[in-house]
Amino acid sequence: MYRKNLLRQKLQAGEKLIGTWHQIPDPIVTEILSLSGLDFVLVDNEHGPGDVLTVANQLRAANGTDTTLVVRLPWNDHVMIKKLLDVGVESIMVPMVENAKEAEAVVSAVRYPPTGIRGVAHTDARASEYGFKADEYLETVSDNTFVICQVESSKAANNIDEIVNIDGLDMIFIGPFDLSASLGTPAKFENPEHQHLMRKTIEATKAAGKYLGITPYGTNSMADLYSQGFDLVISLADVGMIRDAARALADKKPK
Repeated sequence: MYRKNLLRQKLQAGEKLIGTWHQIPDPIVTEILSLSGLDFVLVDNEHGPGDVLTVANQLRAANGTDTTLVVRLPWNDHVMIKKLLDVGVESIMVPMVENAKEAEAVVSAVRYPPTGIRGVAHTDARASEYGFKADEYLETVSDNTFVICQVESSKAANNIDEIVNIDGLDMIFIGPFDLSASLGTPAKFENPEHQHLMRKTIEATKAAGKYLGITPYGTNSMADLYSQGFDLVISLADVGMIRDAARALADKKPK
């Protein structure tokens, strides 16, 4: 189960990555998505109903594929980070990171002492194959785990220069919808201040040598976003795909 982080390897090779939002905490859905050829699946435990146990079963469902599960936490919580890492999560996304101190807290929660605060229980955790790879896990996991912080507000965007310089932070994921809401203009992406903060965040992140992620917004296609410098795009969600396919089928009913 423990392996080199394929998400990191693909990004280091210069690949542009695509994945989907995964809000249904069921391993059957995870298995289907993981077998589809996507680079990653974003398990959304911020807005979805999943928990640590459902994530463990979703990880089992994705075993044997080249798809990485990225888990979005409900909040910047070092206890939840610890529990998710112990069940084998390789990549985490933390929402609403507003400043350097909060970004440092994420990285510290991922790392074992002396460089972090993560509690040591690797000899029994699923992450180390229940101790069968305990030594390898302890020696490599801090560098193997991929850390994504979300910039989703004007406050965070204005603090981007200090956030991106945190060692151990791998990617900034911009939330364009929440950013627009923080400006008092929800989904008004033509707002000059929104456009300014988007540019500011993109430029600072690339200048710091960090990766960039986003979800499509406004008139921007995935191709547009890749051309703007984004390395990773999350498009569509399992709930929406099922809803839209079901509605399209229902619409075929003879009138």
